[in-house]
Amino acid sequence: MNRLLLALLSVIFPLAAAAKNPEVVIDTSLGKIVVELDMEHAPVSVANFLSYVDEKAYDGTIFHRVIKDFMIQGGGHRPDMTELEATHGTIHNEADNGLKNASGTIAMARMDEIDSAGRQFYINVHDNTHLDHSAMSCTREQLAAIEQAREKGLYKPKTCKGFGYAVFGRVVDGMSVVKAIESVPTHDFKGYGDVPETPVVIKSIQRVKQ
Repeated sequence: MNRLLLALLSVIFPLAAAAKNPEVVIDTSLGKIVVELDMEHAPVSVANFLSYVDEKAYDGTIFHRVIKDFMIQGGGHRPDMTELEATHGTIHNEADNGLKNASGTIAMARMDEIDSAGRQFYINVHDNTHLDHSAMSCTREQLAAIEQAREKGLYKPKTCKGFGYAVFGRVVDGMSVVKAIESVPTHDFKGYGDVPETPVVIKSIQRVKQ
């Protein structure tokens, strides 16, 4: 009986380890932030984020947009505000995965188009429920119809809310660093608003060995 139990445990524990969510360390000029990535609910976003991590594409970028009581955004600009290309293109928006833009979560930044997220991400410093997908959110079909009407010069009233922003993980250590970044003085710089006066540099983002 004991041998059978040991045999079962030897199978179960490796599977549990393999299924553990990956973690990364965001090493910034103000300290380190450890983030757990949610592979189960946001596989596309996590795979996309890790592709940039593994290429060291985030190293030397900054948190270029910092808004107190809202979020800190980074991963797409150099300290001189040079914008970096999303070298892997844009990805499918997973905002409907059930994860919420709660304080301490990490999510994909994007433009107005639903599936326009590329390399930039943000960390919520407040429960930003207005960024969540909900039952009132527009479907892709509804937004496409609105856009088609606009292109024809027609007005189609929007009776739904935005699609939402895809959360793909959460801060598990270093929230004090996130709060420190949130509190830095900001200014307008090279046509951008809410830019930290002293650059908050992302020195590196690396996977945590598990």
